[in-house]
Parts: sequence; structure tokens; C-alpha cells
Amino acid sequence: MELYIHIPFCIRKCAYCDFLSAPADADTIARYMEYLGKQLVQTAASLRGKRVETVFIGGGTPSILRPEQLSRLLAAVWEHFTVDAGAEVTLEANPGTLARAKAQVLVSGGVNRVSLGLQSADEKELRLLGRVHTYRDFLRSYEILREAGIWNINVDLMSALPGQTVASYERTLQSVLALHPAHISAYSLMLEEGTPFFEQYRADERLRESGGTPRWLPDEESERAMYELTGTLLAEHGYERYEISNYAKKGFACRHNIGYWTGKEYLGLGLGASSYIGETRFCNTAQLDEYLAGDFTPRDVQQLSKNDCMAEFFYLGLRMSAGVAKADFTARFGLRAEQVYAQEIPELIEKGLLEDTGTRYRLTDYGRDVSNQVLWRFLK
Repeated sequence: MELYIHIPFCIRKCAYCDFLSAPADADTIARYMEYLGKQLVQTAASLRGKRVETVFIGGGTPSILRPEQLSRLLAAVWEHFTVDAGAEVTLEANPGTLARAKAQVLVSGGVNRVSLGLQSADEKELRLLGRVHTYRDFLRSYEILREAGIWNINVDLMSALPGQTVASYERTLQSVLALHPAHISAYSLMLEEGTPFFEQYRADERLRESGGTPRWLPDEESERAMYELTGTLLAEHGYERYEISNYAKKGFACRHNIGYWTGKEYLGLGLGASSYIGETRFCNTAQLDEYLAGDFTPRDVQQLSKNDCMAEFFYLGLRMSAGVAKADFTARFGLRAEQVYAQEIPELIEKGLLEDTGTRYRLTDYGRDVSNQVLWRFLK
């Protein structure tokens, strides 16, 4: 089982972010951690016997917690869950929120992987994104983690940003590659409805989609060049693209995320966190006042049908470069994928979007470039 713990607090909400997160005062954060601890104990008792293979503490910005709060949370995880001795334990962090004392708490608490949200090495681009850190802050945080003995570091990057050029994006890539992180996640900016960025740049995005020249966002040709540059440069530096947006040095692919993509059970603790246990999906309340009243009642409970499970297994598996193993599909569902998707698979192969390796189905390079057009075919 994968364990996810949500810390929904940040220093300042970024203009492009649609995650369940917001700034909060110290008292609110303290109360939240108290109730998170209560939910952790209650839930662990109900799932006794389930082994935890990976832990991921995300947000928000979990690294804004005080050292003692992080220490208590990590201790509770090890005390109340059966965590594998070799478990991958990840904490998301923003540059500028780490100090040596806090890094030592992470190490002593069992954290062996940190995901740093850089996004860009360009100061102007960081300001436009609404990030609260500088590139210098990132370098300092990176140095602190390595000094503490954490070498499994992921760096989050974004492309197609307002004001970004192919040249500035390449400088960001080269700056990060010079540090030799174990893992790099590279995403294209998505304008999410309800965010300030959506209102500010939606007209620009429509222009780009129609082949016009946007005012602030990179044009379609530049966006494509950034995408191709990511794959080329990272491959040259020894990073394997093991998923649509994720690249890793050998042996450092994120085991937690692979668990999601390969259909493993996961438990979500904290505000709005989702779970998938025994082919049932549910989530926690997304209302902070309800959570702080001790309301841990599952919301949106959905018992997945066999068709639902097959579709998820197939389209999530296709996100990975290795694709979906035919034998794994048959072992899990008692059916061959080509039986279940007798229309979709041949059509996608004919269009050059999917390939049959003999033992697996996987996206072609072209299919990966337009993955959304492929994956939706299995959502039925």
C-alpha cells in the first residue's frame, strides 16, 4: 500500500495553482497537525496488517512545518503503520523553507527522498509565477539536503511559462543538470479554471491553440521546442524518461508514483486526500472547519466496477514508458486486453499512437506527444 499525507498549507498561493492549499496562521496549522495525528492513529488501527511500501508527504508545502511538527508526524507514521524497512519516504519542499536543523529532522525521521519545487531558474519567470523563492534559495536548499545526506532529490520544472523563451528554458535545464539530481519532473504549464492565471492568460491560450501569436505565453512552435528539448537534453545526461513527465537516473524512478500508475492501493490522510482500498475509492472532506472538528467520514465513496478497474489499469499504465504488460493485465482481470479493447487497440496501432511489442502495449513517441488523445479512449 502507498501512503499519502496531505499538508494543505503554503506561504503564499501561487497564481497557477489549483491544488487544495492556502496560507494559514500558526494556530491553524497546529490544530490541523493535531487532527491529522488523530486520523492517522484511527485509520492505521482499521488497516492493521497492511504493509506500507512508500510514504509521500505532499501539499501545499509540508516543509513549512516546524521541525518538531515534522518529527512527531514521521514518528507517528513509523509507530502506527507497518512500514517496509526499505520504504521510499518522500517530502515535498519549497526552496527557502529548509534549514540544517530541519533537514536533520527529516533524515532522523526516515525521509530519504525530497521533491524540490524549483519550476524555473529565471528570476523574472519565478516572479511571474508568484513563487516566493529565488534561484539562490533553491541552490541553498539543495546544498542543505545533500549535506544532510539526502541524495535522492527530485527537481520540479515547468515550461511554456509566461514570458519564457526556448533559450531561457534551456538555461534552466542546464542549470539543474549541472547539479546532477537523481530525478527531474518536467511539466508544461496548464491553465486551470478558477486560478488567477486562467483569467489572465486564457485568451492567450486560445490564440496559441488556433495557431495565432499569443502576447505573453510562448507560441505553439516554442512550446513544442521546449518539450523536445527536455527529452533530448535529459537523455544526453543519463536520465531515463520512465513516464510522460518524469525522468530519473538509473534506480531513482519514484516508486510512490509508479504505485499509482500500476494500480496499487493507496491511502490518503489529511484534508481532501483520496484513497483507493479494495477497489473502493473515497476521499476526506475538503472543508477545513469540518476536518478540524474531527470529521474523518469518507466522502464520494465509489465502488469501482471491473470495467472501471480495467480502464484505469490500462490508461494509467500507458503513462509509463514501459507501457502495460499483457500478462499483468490477464493475471489481474482474467481477460486479455485485446479482448476488452478489441476496437480501441487496433485503431490506435493503425494511427501510430500505440505499439504492440509482443508482451506489452505502450505508447509510441508520437502517442506520448499527444497522450491525452490516446488515454481518453479507455475512459468508458
